[in-house]
Amino acid sequence: MPRLHPAAHCLMPVLAVLSAAPAFAQSAAAWPVKPVRMVIPWPPGGGADIVGRILAEPLGQALGQQIVVENRGGSNGVIGAEAVARAVPDGYTVMFHSVTSHMLNPSFFAKLPYDTFTDFAPVGLVAEVPLAIVINPVLPVKTLPDLIALARKNPGQLSFASFGAGSISQLAGELFNRQFGIKMTHIPYKGGGPALVDTLGGHVPIYFSGIGTSLPQLRAGKLRALGVTTAARSKLLPDVPTVDEATGSKGYEASVMFGLFAPAKTPQAIITRLNAETVRLLESADFQNRLANNGGSDRATATSPQEMLDYMKANTPRWAALVKEIGARID
Repeated sequence: MPRLHPAAHCLMPVLAVLSAAPAFAQSAAAWPVKPVRMVIPWPPGGGADIVGRILAEPLGQALGQQIVVENRGGSNGVIGAEAVARAVPDGYTVMFHSVTSHMLNPSFFAKLPYDTFTDFAPVGLVAEVPLAIVINPVLPVKTLPDLIALARKNPGQLSFASFGAGSISQLAGELFNRQFGIKMTHIPYKGGGPALVDTLGGHVPIYFSGIGTSLPQLRAGKLRALGVTTAARSKLLPDVPTVDEATGSKGYEASVMFGLFAPAKTPQAIITRLNAETVRLLESADFQNRLANNGGSDRATATSPQEMLDYMKANTPRWAALVKEIGARID
């Protein structure tokens, strides 16, 4: 057997990489050839789960492969996000997440098992969902001023549910406390679904809920909405005032932005395809109506990966300053 020149041994790893590159490019071009896993880092029944499932079916149809939803809730989305950050970046794992919570987590947690920016590839923003301040009808209040008055008479006695410690749901409640000089006790849940169940059951009287989570119960009269947390009224709850309208205040605003991510180093061709199909869906009136009527989204959002990244970079410092001001931490 002929011996190779020593220099040839040095070239072999380089040649292997070069020969693998066309095959990998062909693999990305053929993607997907099997089902794609969509990790939703929240339990079933919450806002992220509802909107993510609304997206998963038609997006899978557009891609020609089923998108299999996997709920991995806990720690305000950290557990599921870690699983995605560590997944093989081959296009067969994506994440549908609250972009808002994803941006908030570095401020709430002393240490995360991933880097919020470098370990994920943004695909695009999908939808913005307002929060509604909902109550169990047993609570003897009809309006937000009634709620504020009751809380002032009973400092620390009223509790409010959020869909996670460190979530925008918690921040919305803490902002409400701060803005109106009251003290309601925060009760965190591991997702919107569990928080909704306990509010319906009367275990907690108040819930800062994504509209999509509580909308069916509001329509059925099982819960009452006192206000929405956005600057303008929600199209889905046109008779419910904003916090500012109901109280005569100014500047109270909070909402949840949802988006699609992939693990960092996912081939650009796959990111581009995912984004193109998502944007196509978001530009469809039929999909927008479905998103609004079931997911509670007042605004479908079609953005490029770069625009999503810009959104995160612009908003992360604002939320970080707010968390620092409130002094909330998760250890």
